[in-house]
Amino acid sequence: MKTTIERSAFLKALNHVQSVVERRNTIPILSNVLLEADNGVVTLTATDLEIEVRERVEAEIAQAGAITAPAHMLYDIVRKLPDGGQIELAKDENAERLTLVSGKSSFLLQTLPREDFPAMARDEMPVAFALSGTDLRRLIEKTRFAISVEETRYYLNGIYLHALEEDGAALLRAVATDGHRLARVQITQPVGAADMPAIIIPRKTVSEVQKLLEEAEGEVSVQVSDTKINFAFDNIVLTSKLIDGKFPDYTRVIPVDNDKVLGVDAKTFAQSVDRVSAISSEKSRAVKLSLDTDSLGLSVSNPDSGNASDEISVSYQAEPLEIGFNARYLMDITSQLDGDMATFELSNSGAPTIVRDGEDTHALYVLMPMRV
Repeated sequence: MKTTIERSAFLKALNHVQSVVERRNTIPILSNVLLEADNGVVTLTATDLEIEVRERVEAEIAQAGAITAPAHMLYDIVRKLPDGGQIELAKDENAERLTLVSGKSSFLLQTLPREDFPAMARDEMPVAFALSGTDLRRLIEKTRFAISVEETRYYLNGIYLHALEEDGAALLRAVATDGHRLARVQITQPVGAADMPAIIIPRKTVSEVQKLLEEAEGEVSVQVSDTKINFAFDNIVLTSKLIDGKFPDYTRVIPVDNDKVLGVDAKTFAQSVDRVSAISSEKSRAVKLSLDTDSLGLSVSNPDSGNASDEISVSYQAEPLEIGFNARYLMDITSQLDGDMATFELSNSGAPTIVRDGEDTHALYVLMPMRV
């Protein structure tokens, strides 16, 4: 293999694929990135056996071939090379090493055989559809904060994506919950998505797709089977296994008869929660909301550090109510809102509360109360 590649394009692709590679690997080949040069393109592939990312970069190919090299080390080297330069990559046939030359800098890296690099099985993916990068980014960004990190409830360690019809509308809905809060966001169902199975996309996959989407433009092609999902956009293809489990019936925890409605400026509310929670303990993070006519009092009591209180003007006409929430969860939800106003639908101090975005009818959040 012998090729010349532009430094910035190579760095960008390396940044994308090396992100999947775990820092500590018991299987040495999984620490490497596979470089395949052929037909004017270098294809970079990295995997952790659960996720595989492939990206194609244009290059001058003097000699086709393939080699694997340490992913993080190669990324670190290219990152530290001067911008605007060309990089020459060559495989030493005798020593099975990778030579990297840029300007007067040269490196000789240990490699592992290309034959040892694992390939993710190419399953049939019967469902295929396309959606805009903006829509996919929205589904992910507005739900991922609620993904559970509790490994024993592994079926909550991802985003539940499913197609449905509701009130005559065909929807594609993303849901995440950790048992304390729930995020539900939906878009108009893309053409071809109606027959997709209900799937759970793992937390790490969600994180990798979100990072890749930051620079994506245009449409994202999605293919789905019962066990895998594939995202393709620009010159990148990410394939991931899905969580093999059953997501709980989340509709049962969304209350339907909460009759007390609180309207509040989302930014003002978040700032007030942030202020009073400054003295809360790391363990409880509890803040008490005291609701009265057009008034909201916020208070925190911490036996170890003292008390804090604040009051803001709101829209509230129901009977007085006191209810407690985790301050971090309140701020997580309000940070997802696009509109200026947040609407809280409450029932009593022990029942789940619904939070809605004043400008986004397709997003809904549920928050479990705390005892305070």
